Amino acid sequence: MKQFIYFLFCVCFISCGNHKEKKSENIQEVSKLSIVKTHPSFEAVKPIFEKEVENWQELKAVNSFLKKFEKVSPNEALTNALELRDLVKNLKDSVKPKIFDIPSFNARVNVLHNETLRLADLTLIFAITPEEINLQIGKILSAFSSINSKINTILSKKRFEDAIDIKLEYIGIDSTKIDSISKNAIDKKRKEDLLKNKNLNNSPPIRNKTNKKNKR
Repeated sequence: MKQFIYFLFCVCFISCGNHKEKKSENIQEVSKLSIVKTHPSFEAVKPIFEKEVENWQELKAVNSFLKKFEKVSPNEALTNALELRDLVKNLKDSVKPKIFDIPSFNARVNVLHNETLRLADLTLIFAITPEEINLQIGKILSAFSSINSKINTILSKKRFEDAIDIKLEYIGIDSTKIDSISKNAIDKKRKEDLLKNKNLNNSPPIRNKTNKKNKR
């Protein structure tokens, strides 16, 4: 009987020890979820191009909301995950400025949307770790940075094309009546003509057969 009581005591002692150990581990995980992590800032739209996107409210909303994620704890990120998902969905479905409504830009928005969906899914996983959440936050910020980078690239190209000096006397058209698309087409034609003239100038001279006969 004494042996049986001793056996039960040992089982209870071991069981309590394991329970305390697991409880301690859970407390540590909860504590880590509350630790604020500073993430690298995402690339922003350049100040010289802000006017070009100032009326794109859906982009501004995502930009403003994601600022919170640059310095956030995993718990806070999960708390805001669903709202972020919805804001990015609105951006994806929004009427974009025509210049950005191209496959390469839309693909980047789709990537951002998928990453926010994954973060939203993490809210349903009980045993999620802080490292996994922080990794996903980094992916989201990187995806949005890629979108802003593309905006800067597209607008830089447009700015460069619009700034090309076209000799209007060459075409005889009032500059106030030429839009940027027409300017690009005209400049392309001008370059082709210049290249054609250059090739003609570099071609070997044609000998005059008549003069050659007269010399004889």
